[in-house]
Amino acid sequence: MAKKPGIPKGTRDFSPSEVARRQYIMQTIRHGFEKFGFHPIETPSFENLDTLLGKYGEEGDRLIFKILNSGDYLGKVDETVYESKNSLKLTNQISEKALRYDLTVPFARYVVMHQNDIDFPFKRYQMQPVWRADRPQKGRYREFYQCDADVIGSKSLWQEVEFVTLYDRVFTALGIKGVTIKLNNRKILSGIAEVIGASDKLIDFTVALDKLDKIGEEGVKAEMIEKGIDAAAIDKVQLLFNFTGSFEEKLEKLRVLLASSEEGMKGVEELAFVVNEVEKIGLETAILNLDVTLARGLNYYTGAIFEIGAPETVKLGSIGGGGRYDDLTGIFGLKDMSGVGISFGLDRIYLVMEELNLFPETVSTASKVMFLNMGEEEMSYGMQAVMKLRDAGVRTEIYPDKAKVGKQFQFADKKGIPFTVLVGSQEMADQKFTLKELASGEQTVLSLEELIAKLK
Repeated sequence: MAKKPGIPKGTRDFSPSEVARRQYIMQTIRHGFEKFGFHPIETPSFENLDTLLGKYGEEGDRLIFKILNSGDYLGKVDETVYESKNSLKLTNQISEKALRYDLTVPFARYVVMHQNDIDFPFKRYQMQPVWRADRPQKGRYREFYQCDADVIGSKSLWQEVEFVTLYDRVFTALGIKGVTIKLNNRKILSGIAEVIGASDKLIDFTVALDKLDKIGEEGVKAEMIEKGIDAAAIDKVQLLFNFTGSFEEKLEKLRVLLASSEEGMKGVEELAFVVNEVEKIGLETAILNLDVTLARGLNYYTGAIFEIGAPETVKLGSIGGGGRYDDLTGIFGLKDMSGVGISFGLDRIYLVMEELNLFPETVSTASKVMFLNMGEEEMSYGMQAVMKLRDAGVRTEIYPDKAKVGKQFQFADKKGIPFTVLVGSQEMADQKFTLKELASGEQTVLSLEELIAKLK
């Protein structure tokens, strides 16, 4: 008995219509990247394991898909390691490669390896799949595409300004109006930790603060106390738990709070510059918001932090994000190479567009016309027209088998093909073609030139 086929959890098959919609999103993002001067690169789907390990923190390391060495991988394992049952040591001996976890670390590796061939600042975009051994849930998969853009080799804040406007223009082009571009700065978070005397607990502080919308004020305070941050220190930043007002009003509150922190004030002024310049340019449909709870990958962000929230009518997590990293290439030996980058969440953007019914009707894989099969002689005559239509850019297909006309019409209708062409003895004698529009049932007898003009 044949085994029922299946696919791994967290992966998906995509139908022709789904692929067409995904390609529409990717083409729109790609067009945005290229308009802003970014250039495409690609990197391998798998990297050396040591390239990836240690770059995403302990939790990230656990989510990396390792690839077993080929051949008798266990035969080469040291016996003491095998008997120790230490999975980490064992993995290091049986796996030298891994599927890429994201596109940022491979990009850093690429820059270091190709630094002599790159003109800095280097603006690249990359749209490829990545893999994470995560727990699958809505909008979170084990295999998914990332659509990244980065600038490396410049500390200029104009790059942050560009990324905010890029996000706005791309989401507007997709028809997703009202996304929230949340901004923060690592220096502000460091300054807050410094002001309350908890610089050594920056990560604990920000991880707890990041949960404010999930566990509430009391939950955040309890977690901070549990991590060793005393109540008096927490009281100093009480305003963060009800941080409201316009962007400028929030900046002013931070200037007061962080007056004694040079690092914190620098972060405030960096944010102020970005916001002021973005306001001069103007956003089409996006909304800017300063979110002091935003931490995203704090381990490698050093300046600006971005996160994109879906329109309020859609209950979904972030649909994009990024930030500045001052020395990411330093992990591969190239020091002082500042960069900043963003990512679009393709799968979640798809869910938003599907829920809001934003895909244009023209986004389809359906052919525009199908030639009915009335017999060998008729098909031979019709194939010349088929090729002429294809050469003219019209998506054209044939029904390969001679079958009942009703069955052929039904096939075209189910595939969403709007037109059919019938060729019979009369059409062949008159050097004509009968075009039928399925929706209306209207039939027209046309010459080849008229047929091409009608369908183009």
